[in-house]
Parts: sequence; structure tokens; C-alpha cells
Amino acid sequence: MRKLYILAIFFLIIQPVVVAQQKQVTVEDIYAGAFRTEGMEALRSMNNGKQYTVLNFDRATRATSIDKYDYRTLKKVETIVSSEDLDAIDNFMSYQFSDDESQIILSTEVEPIFRRSTLGIFYVYDIASKKLTKISDEKIQEPTLSPNGEKVAYVKDNNLHVMDLKSNSTKQVTTDGEKNKIINGITDWVYEEEFAFVRAFQWNSNGTKIAFLRFDETDVPEFSMDVYGTELYPQQHVFKYPKAGENNAVVTLHMLDVATGNISNIDLGDAYYVPRIKWMNDPNSLSVQTINRHQNHLKLHMVNAKTNAVKLLLEENDAAYVDVTDNLTFLADDSFIWTSEKDGWNHIYLYGSDGKLMNQITKGDWEVTKYYGYDQNEDKIYYQSTENGSINRGIYSIESNGENKKALAVSAGTNSASFSSDFTYFINTFSSADTPPVFTLHKALSGKKVKDIKDNSALLDKLKGYAISAKEFSTISVNGNDLNMYMIKPVDFDPSKKYPLFMYQYSGPGSQNVSNSWMGTNDYWHQSLVAQGYIVACVDGRGTGFKGRDFKKVTQKELGKFEVEDQIAAAQKLSELPYIDEERTGIWGWSYGGFMSTNCILKGNDTFEMAIAVAPVTSWAFYDTIYTERYMQTPQENPSGYDDNSPFNYPEMLKGKYLLIHGSGDDNVHVQNTMRMVEALIQANKQFEWAIYPDKNHGIYGGNTRVHLFNKMTNFVKDNL
Repeated sequence: MRKLYILAIFFLIIQPVVVAQQKQVTVEDIYAGAFRTEGMEALRSMNNGKQYTVLNFDRATRATSIDKYDYRTLKKVETIVSSEDLDAIDNFMSYQFSDDESQIILSTEVEPIFRRSTLGIFYVYDIASKKLTKISDEKIQEPTLSPNGEKVAYVKDNNLHVMDLKSNSTKQVTTDGEKNKIINGITDWVYEEEFAFVRAFQWNSNGTKIAFLRFDETDVPEFSMDVYGTELYPQQHVFKYPKAGENNAVVTLHMLDVATGNISNIDLGDAYYVPRIKWMNDPNSLSVQTINRHQNHLKLHMVNAKTNAVKLLLEENDAAYVDVTDNLTFLADDSFIWTSEKDGWNHIYLYGSDGKLMNQITKGDWEVTKYYGYDQNEDKIYYQSTENGSINRGIYSIESNGENKKALAVSAGTNSASFSSDFTYFINTFSSADTPPVFTLHKALSGKKVKDIKDNSALLDKLKGYAISAKEFSTISVNGNDLNMYMIKPVDFDPSKKYPLFMYQYSGPGSQNVSNSWMGTNDYWHQSLVAQGYIVACVDGRGTGFKGRDFKKVTQKELGKFEVEDQIAAAQKLSELPYIDEERTGIWGWSYGGFMSTNCILKGNDTFEMAIAVAPVTSWAFYDTIYTERYMQTPQENPSGYDDNSPFNYPEMLKGKYLLIHGSGDDNVHVQNTMRMVEALIQANKQFEWAIYPDKNHGIYGGNTRVHLFNKMTNFVKDNL
């Protein structure tokens, strides 16, 4: 028997409690909210940097209000507006200030479209006059006030509109918008999902121009889903979805002169994707990021809004791919902050307004994980990083010349900051695997704690009544790499006994499951299994994030190869432990994790006896262009990369117990993936279990759906592991 090398244990906490007096966590407990953490409402810093606003909801009256609070005292200063004082609105769901904070856009009757997009009825509220103006009688998307607050731009029926608040008149700017054909000012499905934005128009700094993207989806293939509903006949939901290797929408950039209504076209040359547009401080300078189809060559352009001339500012090349982020920040003189992995780790760089590199601000064998912003008055850049370990997150400041770095909040665990607009304060959210979220107020310059805001000690007290086990963090050496891992053992763990091993993972590019942070839903479910005598382990293999560019991008063109090898090798090595029953090893995952667990029980059929796959990809040829081709190129260019790791190509390898679950209304990972896997298993005469949740999307939730789903998975684990 080979020895299992545990290279580093970050912490281990076992509370001295009597097991017989403790309850087991149940699925019903989890989804009834028994272990809900107390959080802070989403706050927005006011321009003065000394106050912030929060959207509050009164359950008794069903009214909503925007309330202003003071950072220093955390006490309420005033109510800016309440729905109780507005005759036309019962309540509102979100709000957006004008640049000068004199007006607010209020949203009502909001309904979801896809993951990020919504439709709603919107109003503009003038704080001084208390006047309420309805923007449109019909539902619209993404209304945005001009910088001077005199106009609102929005999209309705795939066309861009501009409303003049003084005259209460609206002009339709574009006229060619058409469902499943032409979209103006709003992204298509694949941009929304993979480039993570919906509003594809931007006001310049003085409100004279609007830059917007136009999507021509004419040649994008349509995907249709049956929606079963409750009527006699199902309906079809049809939308444009470009699968790997298929046509994408043709995206073009246009410039609206607000005063004249003239629209000009911007020539971006051979640009394939346009994942970001952002105005500089100069009202005549627009930044545009473009990237090629392989997504390994990104360009940052500057567009002159007077002449429409396009100038290249910088380029990023990578043998694999270049990440698109929202970190681009323009300073007062339009020099800019940029993040890049070009030295092998994600770091912060400073460029001049001409695109010339001034200096690399952060350096080291660690990753910048969030860029919070730049305080020009103090010359301080604020960021989050993995400097205190890849499973931890700390908050730091540094000057633009890369000097005088200061640790602001770096306790072992996960620190996340929300800064006031003038960088006087930040609210730190801290959690670890043994500490639920704790909220504290700090001075930004020094990191000194001003006061405690909220903790979750009541939750910790409640959990003492349950059989909760600690996560033991370590690293495991497999396939030449030290991989981050955690293990959860029963509270009454006996090293002389044998326990079944149940592994959990996601494993997608740049992801992380092994993190020193408080429990999520899956963690509570794992606790319920551990209390019933299972050991749960999670290993972040090659391809996951926060350990450098090369570790993350080694899976390029081979999704599902190295990740699967690492999970199999980790399971084999863990099975050598004297307290692990090597004949009882299972694995599960959702989405990419379902793709992984399916491959593991096939390619690792002598290692895994059981697997659960929820909403899995079973062939990357079925998934969208932007995500898939970023890592795999097209099926035409890389056929073996697609075929060799598509589990329905080798169903005959199934030996163990396999549960396959999908929602029929999944617009992201289509149920087609599961149907092809099912057919392959049937034709290979392999027995398995499966469940389809009608009309449920990728999250598979609503009503009792999650309770049913996790009870099904629990029973499958108990029956087969």
C-alpha cells in the first residue's frame, strides 16, 4: 500500500459534542431555510462616499423603499422614496440612480428572459419634485439615464429608443429589430450567457452620443424546446442558439448622434466578437474590445466619435485563450488599468492613454481575483488576491508604481470588500469553512476596523444541535501536481472502520470548489450524507483556477481528459487510506461536473462504483460557440478532442450504478445531451436510472423540485454506495 501524502492542512476543527444528542441535516431542513445565513442587503455607495443606499422591503405592508444610511454610524439617515408615497406603484424591485443622483429609475413587473435578461415596466422618479414618469406602457429592457438626466435610452422589441424627459416624447432610433433575426442594443443568448452582459449600448460622458451593438442572427441556427405547461397542448420555445462550429450572429458597432438622430457605422476590421464597449472620460473616445473566434487574440481599440477612426491601443495573445473581464478602468487622463495573465499569473497593469505599458503593478506567483478600483487622490489600487493561499482570499492596496502594498483584510478564509465611492471605507465580508459570513466596516487606507456590523453567531449556535463535521483541507499529489482537496468525515469517525467515499467536483476551466469559505447548499447535503456514515471528498484537478495560467489552461483542446484522469487518480489514492472502503467509491457533479462524473464512471469503471450526473454536457458539440470554442476550437478543427471525451461514444464501459438527471426546459445545457446519453446506454444494453424534471431550467428548482431532486439523489447514494 502506498502512502497518501498530505502536504498541508490548513485547519481542522472538531467540536466536542455528543453525537447521540445531535440531529442529522435533512434535505427538508436545507430547503426550508433552516441554515440560512444572515446577509447584508445590496448597498450602493452615494457619490459623497460617506453614505449608501439600500432597497428595503416591508413584509407587513408589501411596500419597498430606498433608504439612505451613514457609513460611520451605519444608522439610517432618511428615506429617499417609498412606494407607499407613489400612487402608480405598489412596490418596485430594483433602482438605478442618475449620475448626479437627482433621479432614480424604478423597476416594476419584472419578468426573466434568460439568465441575466429581464423585461419590466419602469419609471423615472425625480427626487426634488417627487414627480414620477412612466417610461413606456409596454415592457422594455435596460433603461438607462443620460449623464445629465434629461433622457432615457432603452430597448423595446429589439429596437433602441430614446425618451426626452422634459418633453415626455420618445423617438425610436432603430427600426429593423425583429425577434430571432435582428437585435439592437441588447445582446443575443450566447453573448449574455458567456460574455455576461445584456445592455449593449452606452452613453458617452456628456450624453451627446450613444454607442451600440447590432446583432444579426439571421444565419444562426434555431433551437426549440417543448414547454409542457398545464394546457392541452405543449408550446414550443424557439430561440437562436449557436452550437460549437455553427454560425454566430454578425455583430457590428454603431454610433448614434443624439441631437441629430444620425447613426454611423464603425469599421472594426476583422473583429469576430465584440465582448465589451466602454466610453473613456473624453466624450469623443470610445474603447472597444474585440476578439477572434478562437478567443486567443484580443484587441483593445479606441474609436474617435467625431471621425469614427479606429486606433489600436493594445493586444493580448495567448496560446490557449484570453479572458474577457470588466477590470478596464480609465483614470482622469484616460490612462488605464488592465489585468492580464501574460506573465503566467493574473496581475494588474498600468497603461498610458496611448496604449503604451507604463508598469506592471502587481507581481508574484499568486492571482489577483478581483479588482475593486483606483483612488486617484491617494494613488491607491484596491484588489483581492490569493497571496495568502489559493483557497483563501485577502484584500490589499498598492500604489500605481507597484510600491507600498498593504494588507487590509487577510484572515485565513475568504475576504470580500465593498468600497465606498470615494474609497474612504469598505465593508468586509469574511467567512471560512468554520465561520459563517461576518460583516465589518473598515477604513480603506489603513484597513483598521471601525466597527462590527453583523455576524451569524446564532447560526453557529443552531448548528451545534446537528451532526456537523469540519472540512479538513489538504493537498493530494497525483499526476505530478499537488491538488487542493478537502475531506469531511463523520463526527464519530473511527479510523479502524471502513467508510464509503463519495466525491464531489465541478472541474470546469478556471473554477474552484476547494475554497476556505462558508457552506453552500451542496455542503449541507454533504453533511447529511456524512452524518449517515459516508466520507465526502472534493479535489480541484488540473484545469481549475487560481494556481496560475499553465495549470488552468493545460486542458486546452482536451476538455474532460486531464480533469477525469485527476479525479480517477485521486479516488485511487484516497482508496489506499486504511479507513476508505475501496469497493464503495462514488462521484457526482452538476453541469460540467455532470460531464465529469459521467466520464469518471465510464473511464474509471474499475475505480468508481456509482455516479450521479445532473444536467450534464455529454458532447461539447451540443454546447454553445463562445464557451466551447474558447477551450476546444471547433468540432471541424478538433474532432478527436470532441469525440474522445464524449461519454455517449463509449457507453459499453458502464459497470457501476448511474443516475442521470436533467430539466426539460434547460436553455443552457439542452436536455438533448441527456437524451443522446440515454439512447447510447439503451443501445449498449446498460441499465441505469434517470429523471426528467418537466419545464425546469439548468438550475432545476421551483416549488418542491429541489427537495424531490436531492431526496432522489440521497436515496440513490444510500442504495448504491
